[in-house]
Amino acid sequence: MTERAAQTREAHKATLIGAGVDFLVGMAKLVTGSLVGSAALIADGIHSFSDIVTDVFVVAATHFGRQAPDRDHPYGHGRIETLATLWLGGVLIFVAGAIAWASLGRLYAGDPVPAPGGWAIAIAAIALLAKEGIYHYTMRVARRIESRLLEANAWHSRSDALSTLVVLIGLLAAQFGFGWMDAVAAVVVGIMVGQVGGRLLWESSQELIDTALPAEDQALLKETAETVPGVRGVHELRTRRVAGDALLDLHIVVPPRVTVSEAHEIGNAVSRRLREAMPSLADVTFHIDPEDDEGQTAHSRRPGLPLRDDVEALLDAAWHALPAWRARVDLDLHYLDDRIDVALYHAPLSEDLDPDTAAADLRRAAGDLAWMGRLRLWQGPGRG
Repeated sequence: MTERAAQTREAHKATLIGAGVDFLVGMAKLVTGSLVGSAALIADGIHSFSDIVTDVFVVAATHFGRQAPDRDHPYGHGRIETLATLWLGGVLIFVAGAIAWASLGRLYAGDPVPAPGGWAIAIAAIALLAKEGIYHYTMRVARRIESRLLEANAWHSRSDALSTLVVLIGLLAAQFGFGWMDAVAAVVVGIMVGQVGGRLLWESSQELIDTALPAEDQALLKETAETVPGVRGVHELRTRRVAGDALLDLHIVVPPRVTVSEAHEIGNAVSRRLREAMPSLADVTFHIDPEDDEGQTAHSRRPGLPLRDDVEALLDAAWHALPAWRARVDLDLHYLDDRIDVALYHAPLSEDLDPDTAAADLRRAAGDLAWMGRLRLWQGPGRG
């Protein structure tokens, strides 16, 4: 079983256990609230049953949201969990509004509330302990598998526990003759539930618009990347989050004349070290730069320097008659400072032509090539 599948099973187990507890305590609250005439206890029971609906949704969302990436979803399905969290926040706000509205109407009407009795108070106390226990259990699982959705569901359970605490206070007050406290407690429950829903809506919407990781996390990533040998700088570091995973793009500045394969391996080393520093990194995309071009995005939109085929054609037109060019065995091009540095490898030249003269002839013949940067001559077999 893969790690992702194991995490999904663990999330399902925690959610289903919570759903079972929600059903038992919700039924107990509704029955007891109806018998003793407590609006707060009935409202709290409705809140518990709303947890069951969201528990079912969480099971579906974690199942589909933790599936592996595929061709149509190369970044995975984590946004499903984000959308589910958004929906969960909306449900909480709707439930909160319904509870508060009904309770305010009852408070203004001045409906009498009889003393609930000790057994109703006991039911509320047992429900409080049960929901608080489910909160701690679900939160431990959520943090272990790094699921924002499961963490949101844990807070849903905590909101139920807190609302039950307020209901318990209202029941105790009603028992001693302050019946109006029952309706006040129900209104407070609605406000508390609405606050949790609003927070979930805010956090999930921030994720949907690709809000960056906290500044301290970005600083850690940048400092970690810059510790890798061969890295001369890091810029254009961009982060975002998908469910419990973090995604990172960055530009890595390396020495300008290293080979492509060496530069790529430096990037791989950066990626490995970043994943060690932040295990939640699910994807690292790096771009290799031979020089620091931070903020210089115009070069990808304007006409660029000629590429190898055109460079060789232009050099051949300028140098076709020169011995060093005719004896060439290899050619390196370095695109630096908006110029092209040329390193020409050639076979041994005749004894009457020294390297300095050959280089001077090449530079003179290339005088009209505006893109020409430094020229270096190397005698030997080339880079192989």
